[in-house]
Amino acid sequence: MAQEHQEYIQTKVNPILENLVTQVLLERPDNPVPFMVRWLANQSPQAKEYFAGFGMGEADKLRTEVKTLQEEVSELERKLGRGPAMKEDAAPKSDAKDNADDSDEEEEDDDGPDEPAPPPASYLKKGPRSSVSAEAYGDWNKPQAFTPPVHPKTEEQTERILKVLKQSFLFNHLEKDSLSILVNAMIEKNSKADERLIQEGEDGDVMYIIEQGVVDCLKKIEGAEKVVKTCGPGDFFGELALLYNCPRAASVVAKEDLTLWQLDRETFNHIVRDASMKKRQQYEDFLKTVPILKGLGDYERSQLADSLQKETFAAGSAVIKQGEEGNKFYLVEDGELVANKSTAPGEPEKEVYTYKKGDFFGELALLNDFKRQATVLARSEARLVWIDRRGFKSLLGDIEADMQKFAKEAYA
Repeated sequence: MAQEHQEYIQTKVNPILENLVTQVLLERPDNPVPFMVRWLANQSPQAKEYFAGFGMGEADKLRTEVKTLQEEVSELERKLGRGPAMKEDAAPKSDAKDNADDSDEEEEDDDGPDEPAPPPASYLKKGPRSSVSAEAYGDWNKPQAFTPPVHPKTEEQTERILKVLKQSFLFNHLEKDSLSILVNAMIEKNSKADERLIQEGEDGDVMYIIEQGVVDCLKKIEGAEKVVKTCGPGDFFGELALLYNCPRAASVVAKEDLTLWQLDRETFNHIVRDASMKKRQQYEDFLKTVPILKGLGDYERSQLADSLQKETFAAGSAVIKQGEEGNKFYLVEDGELVANKSTAPGEPEKEVYTYKKGDFFGELALLNDFKRQATVLARSEARLVWIDRRGFKSLLGDIEADMQKFAKEAYA
């Protein structure tokens, strides 16, 4: 990529993207697209006037916002050398979606206010942050040799770390080998109550996972620090600075004595971030093969891929049982299962349905608040992915009507 394009990205684009990603991950809105449009508009008086001039309904306004955002993205792509105007010196196409995906990886259940506070002026004055462009843009995003650090631990320490990691959505999908690398790379840290572990605005190269104790996350609002979140055992903090090479988004102070596990940036990015991206791509490819999900757009499919949890069942084991409360929606990634149903108390169950790769089940309990209508057994070893009730309602709400129709036809 030409030098002037690199300089443009580093001095003009990166500071905006860093702020935008940080605000999205801090606020975690249900629908990030309008949130991002509003945030971008708030950075420009001309854009504010543009949006304020429309006396339209919410649906029309949203369509206008999305169209404007698409135009801005196209303009950025052109300036980055990815448009048709570039020829011999154009950079190879990078996966722009990967850059956007990184901002989704940390999504949690908490929702924030729709309107973000603008970033401090001092942040926008910071110089270029080359490592962000190195992570985000393809032409000089060259893989580096990585040798993970090893800090020897006792068996008891290893068990303690694994117990904490398995409580966290950020780590519980990792394979055994990846978990082992993380465990070896971590350093135990003990802190006293009132100790300030992270200072808002500073650079950071480590993140923390809480084994014992509670911390407050503080953010300067109107000149005063206010608690915006409290974290306890199994929670983690400090990951934003590692992922995006941005300043610390909030301060973190110990409310009581703590036992923490500290993880460095390089290990986190190589193991956790890369694994999350591979998981997303794998599940997106799988979700494209599921007929009932054809109506999902790329963005919705990406969100669903991030939310899926994997579970394997041995042949003959029960996944769900008739009459139980249901809180999960399952998709069959591999294997074969059978649904057995009893039509009256005391009567033997009869086979009513079979499931194979790309099929789904468990939706009736979530669509209609029913108890489980059948027992589903694994006929062979089965690999399933699932989301809970909250994820089902928020991510698949647009295709609930299709599922209701399918259920009436399939289970009539």
